[in-house]
Order: sequence, then C-alpha cells, then structure tokens
Amino acid sequence: MELRDIITSGQAVLGVEFGSTRIKAVLIGPDHAPIASGDHAWENQYENELWTYALDDVWAGLQDAYANLAADVRAKYGVELKKLKAMGVSAMMHGYLAFDRDGNLLVPFRTWRNTVTGPAAAELTSLLGFNIPQRWSIAHLHQAVLNGEPHVKDIAFLTTLAGYVHWKLTGRQVLGVGDASGMFPIDSAAGDYDETMVAKYDARVAPLNFPWKLKGLLPKVLSAGQDAGSLTDQGAKLLDPTGTLEPGCPLAPPEGDAGTGMAATNAVRKRTGNVSAGTSVFAMVVLEKALSKVHEEIDLVTTPTGAPVAMVHCNNCTNEINAWAGIFKGLLEALGQKPDMNAVYTAMFRSALEGEKDGGNILLYNYLSGEPVAGLSDGRPLLVRTPGARLDFANFMRVQLYSALATLKIGLDILAEEHVVVDRLMGHGGFFKTPEVGQRIMAAAAGAPVSVMQTAGEGGPWGMALLAAYQVNRAEGQSLEDYLAGNVFAGQTGSTLEPDSADVDGFNAFMKQYVEGLAIQRSAIDHLNE
Repeated sequence: MELRDIITSGQAVLGVEFGSTRIKAVLIGPDHAPIASGDHAWENQYENELWTYALDDVWAGLQDAYANLAADVRAKYGVELKKLKAMGVSAMMHGYLAFDRDGNLLVPFRTWRNTVTGPAAAELTSLLGFNIPQRWSIAHLHQAVLNGEPHVKDIAFLTTLAGYVHWKLTGRQVLGVGDASGMFPIDSAAGDYDETMVAKYDARVAPLNFPWKLKGLLPKVLSAGQDAGSLTDQGAKLLDPTGTLEPGCPLAPPEGDAGTGMAATNAVRKRTGNVSAGTSVFAMVVLEKALSKVHEEIDLVTTPTGAPVAMVHCNNCTNEINAWAGIFKGLLEALGQKPDMNAVYTAMFRSALEGEKDGGNILLYNYLSGEPVAGLSDGRPLLVRTPGARLDFANFMRVQLYSALATLKIGLDILAEEHVVVDRLMGHGGFFKTPEVGQRIMAAAAGAPVSVMQTAGEGGPWGMALLAAYQVNRAEGQSLEDYLAGNVFAGQTGSTLEPDSADVDGFNAFMKQYVEGLAIQRSAIDHLNE
C-alpha cells in the first residue's frame, strides 16, 4: 500500500513520549519505519525547591506535538490523520503524581530529578532489602509520610506521568510493568508488585492509620500486549482538540523511557543491554541471575514483559555539552556568523577524538542536579584544572564526553564486579548522533563492544510505537522478544565498535582523578548557593 493509503485506512500506529526537554510523537507504518513525526519543546520548572512540570503544560505540549505530527502528515501525503490502528504513551519514569478520589492533583508533580527523598529511600532500602532509589514513586510517597505532609491521608491514586496521560486518554488506571517497576519493586514471576514487600510497607505505616493500603493506590500492572483500554471520545479530544482524530483505537500499556529504550534497541532478551544517553543517561542489562547483594547504585527494574533488569540511572548527561554549545553559538554570533547548530555539535564531538586519552588532567563535572549514584544531593557544574593541565579545545571536549558518562561508569564497574555478562550493548540517544564519537567513548567507559543501529536516533517514541504495534500485530503466542527480532529488526544493519585499549586506559586515568575530585564538588555544593 502507498503510505497515504496506509494512513487513510487507519493502519498507522502512533507512539508518544514525554522526555525531559521534548515531547515527541512518531507515526509508523506496517513495516515499523517512521512515516511522520511532530514534537514540542518544554522545560521543567524549579519551584519551592522542587523540579516540576505543570499539568496544563503536559496537555498543551501533547496537543502541540500531535498537531505538528498531523501537519507533517498533511505536508508529506496530502491527507488528514483521522484514525489509528493503535497508539501508546511513554514518559520519563518515576516521580510522584498523587490524586484524591475526585481526580484532583494533591501536590505539584514531583519529577524524577528531585533528590529530596534520601531519608525515605534509605529507610525503604533497609525495610525491603531491595534498593529503592530516591526518584522512585514509593520513595516520594514515604518521604511525604516522613514529612507529615497533610495531603497523604487524602491520596486515592498514585501514578507516573505516562500512567496519568494514559488514564486521561482511556479512563484506565493501569501501567506497563516496566514503568511500574520504577514505582515499587516487581515480582517478575508474578508480573505484579512484590506482595511481601507491599505487606512490609503496609505494616510500617499501619500505626499512622491512613485510610488506604498501598496496593490500592498503585496502578494495575500490565505486561506488553495485554489489554490497556482504548482511546475514548474525551481522550481523542484531549489529544486532538480539532476533533479530526476518531476515538476507538487500542492503547498499549503505558511505559517508561527505560522500557521504550529497550524496545527501540532490541534489548529485551537476557544478556542484552542498552545505553540511552541524552539529558539523563542510563544503562540497562537484562539479567540471567540475581545480583549477589543490594547495591544502592544499581536499580532493579524490568523489561516491558517483566524480566529483571539491572539499571544504572544518572540524572545528568549532555546538559553541560548543550550549555557549552550555547556559549560557542554566542561566540560565532559575536563574530557576525549565523551558526548551524548541527555543525557546532559535530565539531565539538569530533574534536574530542583529537584530545589526549586522559583529557590532559582537566576535570569537569556535569552535575546540574543532584546525582545519587555519586552520593550528591545537589548539583554544581564545575570545570577544574591544575596550572599544568593542558587546556585546549580537543582536551576540553574529551573531558566533556568523559564527564557525561563518568557517573554511569561508576555503576557499570559495579556490574562488572558482579560478573554480569552482556553480549551486546546498544547505544541510542543524542550522545550517539555524531557517527563513531559517542560510541567510541561509551565503549571505553563500558570496556565492552557498543553497537549503534541505523534506527538509534529514533529513540523512545519509536520504541513506544513498536510496543503499540506489538499490541495489535503480533502472531498468536508470539513473544515481544521474537516480535522485535523477527518483525522489526531482522536485516537491519548497524555499526559495532570494540573498546580501544588506549581509550579504556585514558578513561580509567580520568576516572581516578574524577572520583578523588568529588570532594571539590561536595565543597561547591556546601559553599556555592543560588
């Protein structure tokens, strides 16, 4: 079929993802290739010492991204987008969205970026015998309990951003198991919240006499392919206020950006892994067996079908690279030039490969926000060097790229000590956009081969579209692993880079200084205030 006929006959599938700085919608055809897209830029706000997004901005952003997608369809194919075969919603994981019984938001959305739940996370990790990171929804809930916040007694429903949008589009309070695994620990065998841990938590808060039990607050857990509802009349109008889009298409279980990253890189089988590197960076490896002990630096989440995954999640990645790109843009404009930002980024990344392997004894910390893996409650971006350091553009960019992955490497080294085996590490996200460069630095950080496929730039919204396509196109009994391998990625080519020993040695030398220099970062947090 021609693409315009696929669209008009309602055979296209939509994936939407709410990222930290962009909401993107991707439309795919029966061959799973993107055929149209639209996006919307947005930013979180720091209000009352918390990172948040206004819910009005959620809907304004979604509607703008969808309107831009619909306009892209009109421009490319000369038709209106009226109906879909399926769709799915994904978003950055974790955080805290608490609603009362009437569906009113009780406190402003607290995002994953907040690092104010340290006491709760520590207590829960001890209570449950399971690492509970600060950004997880249960940590936010329990910190509100510890704080004595009055809204806690009125909570009727907790969810993530993806779960919230899905609820409003379908009327269903459900969540994909991968996203749910960032709210509360999952029992992979049962495909649901761990009942023993739920009971431990209920016992912990029982003396406070809240009118709820924990599981009653949490969304119902669904695995990929299970019925998650369909687009209602009200939901269609929320998505497309023009009224052009028809209701009725099925929605896949809403997922987090970890799950869509796994889908987008075909990394859902055991011994496969992927690295998503953009505003934040995280690496995930599907485990063969449990880790030997609890590591506060390692999260245990799941694939979209509930298989256990070790995850190293870092709040900061490319933010300093982006900030310095703005500086270079300003310099070029001051010289009377009109910079091409793609060319600026390409020059920045390629110059890094010309730098000394250890970065010339320059230290750079990219901590715009707190970083629990490094034990930091707040962030202070820093460039530090000794008088004898060799500061030039190539070395500066080398340490920019090292810094973007340095915290991730702390976690990856722990997995190496646990003898976690990964046959294939797939890279995706903006860090890998410039050919070879980010891939090579990532291979040095991981000490393992890193592959980037031609589809790596599609990212999370495409991964969500794949999960929605699996919802409606899979054969009877076909697993997600087999669907992705056979229906989506069969025959796709990519590039694989083995780690260069000199790069590995250079990164390790940088890391030795980096870890020692964290004391400088802590001092900056103590003494440099907004």
